[in-house]
Amino acid sequence: MTRERLISLDVFRGLTILLMTIVNNPGDWGHVYAPLLHSEWHGCTPTDLVFPFFIFIMGVAVPLAMPTKSWDGTTFNKILVRSLRMLCLGIFFNYFGKIQLFGLEGIPLLMGRLIITVAVGYALMGNFSSKIKNILAFSILFIYLFLAYSGIEAYHDVRLPGVLQRIAIVYFVVSLLYLKTTQKTQIITGAALLLGYWAIMTLVPVPGIGAANLDKETNLASWLDSVLLEGHMYRGTITWDPEGVLSTIPSIVNGIIGLLIGQVLQLEISKKQRTAKMAIAGIALIIAGLLWDIVFPINKSLWTSSYVLYTTGLGTTCLAFLYYIIDIAEYKKGLKLFLIWGVNPMIVFFFSQIIPQALVMVQFKNPDHPEEQINLLNYLYHFGIAPFFSNPMTASLAGALVYVGIWTFILWIFYKNKLIFKV
Repeated sequence: MTRERLISLDVFRGLTILLMTIVNNPGDWGHVYAPLLHSEWHGCTPTDLVFPFFIFIMGVAVPLAMPTKSWDGTTFNKILVRSLRMLCLGIFFNYFGKIQLFGLEGIPLLMGRLIITVAVGYALMGNFSSKIKNILAFSILFIYLFLAYSGIEAYHDVRLPGVLQRIAIVYFVVSLLYLKTTQKTQIITGAALLLGYWAIMTLVPVPGIGAANLDKETNLASWLDSVLLEGHMYRGTITWDPEGVLSTIPSIVNGIIGLLIGQVLQLEISKKQRTAKMAIAGIALIIAGLLWDIVFPINKSLWTSSYVLYTTGLGTTCLAFLYYIIDIAEYKKGLKLFLIWGVNPMIVFFFSQIIPQALVMVQFKNPDHPEEQINLLNYLYHFGIAPFFSNPMTASLAGALVYVGIWTFILWIFYKNKLIFKV
């Protein structure tokens, strides 16, 4: 079986990363439309679909990238190094704003940080020999861990978990499952992880707190994060991490379900039959997730088992629809925008989070209040975008769309020149 590039999957990935860019970059965090915010706790908004969709899409891509199963030391090393490169890229986001260089401040410090960013990006996305990739990935990871636990003040509270970090872990596990197990084993593994996580979270008492619960800061996942990641968690929560240790376990199943769907796409049956199988599976997963929600609420931060089923069900249904429209009906008009976003996700992942941090470092006098400082990011929004809108929420959305427009132009140039950046 030859390897094929599935356009519908690229479009789905493009839609997802485009939505990610919009929700992560509003013009004003104080004025954001509700669907573009995460659920406060239980529940699921469109924004809560972005991350699980990425993991699901990654799972689907695994068998498409390796249509012929081949297990040896070389294959294992490729999987390991790719996982480490993604892990290191993700951790770097958390280091960027903490890098200190010889007492530099302001623009000189920013320039130093940007030079390091380009160097790290090249080291982790550059096309080197397998040996060099190994050395670079392990060396950079060692530096991260050394700085985090060295006692150096600037890095004592740097966050270690994150989105790319979780994707890297899931990719590693799912790839090994694909190459070393049957579909039956993959299904049993996924079911065991979801049922086991449900049992652990709802039955195991929380040390020092009491009975099992699903409340913020007092649930078992939160307690484990406070023990294993003390001082290195998300600054918005401090005492627990939305991409923490225990909640990473069920996220593996998002990848496993994606893996199973990817294998459906390899079946020697008609495309319509593949679509039907995906649609039926998607609807069944949605229903199962909603039913489980009754006793184990859908919750992104806890990454509950019901959340896994519900989001993978929606992801499977979306892919089935796109597969039918693009790969069966061959309707591709107006989809180029999503395609150019979908073939180059890693470069967006990496630099779209670095650029806003860099703009915040550029500060000068506020034209409206000379006694105050304003950073370049806020200046561009408040003086270049917000004045054109009477509704602050619409203005905030416009700010995000302008950022999307800039990235679209960059990605179009990459696409036209066949530049694809991978780990």
